[in-house]
Parts: sequence; structure tokens; C-alpha cells
Amino acid sequence: MKSRDAVIRLKRFEVEEKRRKVAEIEAMIGDFNHMACDLDRQIAIEQERAGITDVNHYAYPTFAKAAIQRRNNLTASAADLQARLEAARGELDEAYADLRKMELLEERDLRLDPARAPTQPELEPPGIQRAAG
Repeated sequence: MKSRDAVIRLKRFEVEEKRRKVAEIEAMIGDFNHMACDLDRQIAIEQERAGITDVNHYAYPTFAKAAIQRRNNLTASAADLQARLEAARGELDEAYADLRKMELLEERDLRLDPARAPTQPELEPPGIQRAAG
């Protein structure tokens, strides 16, 4: 059934798109967490250099205050992305379930009507070449 083949191809495409979206969000979360860790190290180095760890102290380094704010922003962004990641994973699961349903219907139809099975040319095993004759 040609229309079902098209639907299956579409469902596979949707699954791949959603899988890419999940991977992209995971990468962004990882990048944000990595940058936040780098900022933590920079804050610790600046505090050690200045000898002041109290953020409310009048001589607390301005760079450390700015780095703390950037780290907090990155942490908040990572938390927001985590919520988006869960939603994207749910969408991926749904798309995969839809694809699986269509594939199972196709398998069932092929078992009921083997004449519908697509014919594929026989391929020779790799490395074996035909002799020109």
C-alpha cells in the first residue's frame, strides 16, 4: 500500500527530527553546565586572589560578582532547558510509538497478503565480483 509507505517514511522522519531535537537540548544543557563549572572555578580563583569570600563585603571583587550573576543565569537556563528536554522526550516517545504502530500494521498486512511484499533484487555479497563473460 503506497500511502502507508509514505506515512511510514513520514513517521520515521518525524522520529529522527525529534531525536535530533532531544540531542540538541541535551548538548545545550551540557554546555551550560560546563560553562557554569568554569565560572565557579573563576569565582574561587578571584576570591582566593582577593582574600575575600563574603559577597556583601565592600571590597568583594566586581569580576566575581559578575561571574556569580552569569553562573546563576546559566543555571536557571539549564533548568528551563531541562523542562523542555522532558517535553521533547515525551514527544519523541509518542512519535516512536506512532511509527511502531504503522510498522506493525504493515507487517501484519504483509503476513496476510505476501504478494504485496516489495521485491528486492538479490545482491551479491561484498567482495565478490562477477566475471565478465
